[in-house]
Amino acid sequence: MKIRIRGNSIRYRLTKSEVETFCNTGRFTETTDFGNAKFTYALEAKEGIDTLAAQFHDQTITLFLETGISKSWFESNKIGFSHSVTGANGTELKLLIEKDFVCMDETVEDQSDNYPNPKMR
Repeated sequence: MKIRIRGNSIRYRLTKSEVETFCNTGRFTETTDFGNAKFTYALEAKEGIDTLAAQFHDQTITLFLETGISKSWFESNKIGFSHSVTGANGTELKLLIEKDFVCMDETVEDQSDNYPNPKMR
């Protein structure tokens, strides 16, 4: 799972196997170890919500997706989900979760588990 943070926006991109794991287990997590601290980002299924939600706690960013939607995402053609959350201080946080497509540009990263890019057909 890749994370992109830019200003007040957070985007997760998941490969096919990561989406499948998330849909089957209700959770997918990645951790970056800095030696003296760990930064974790997670995607978690949650009951009782109707939009994407986010939480930052104990050096962990967790994005939440409603359980019913999360179970069927792997089998569907749905690319992703987005939502903007207004915090208690009035700031807007933009959230995006999406399937990771093969890049159209040359890249050195392994893309064998990415979804086929619809623009390359």
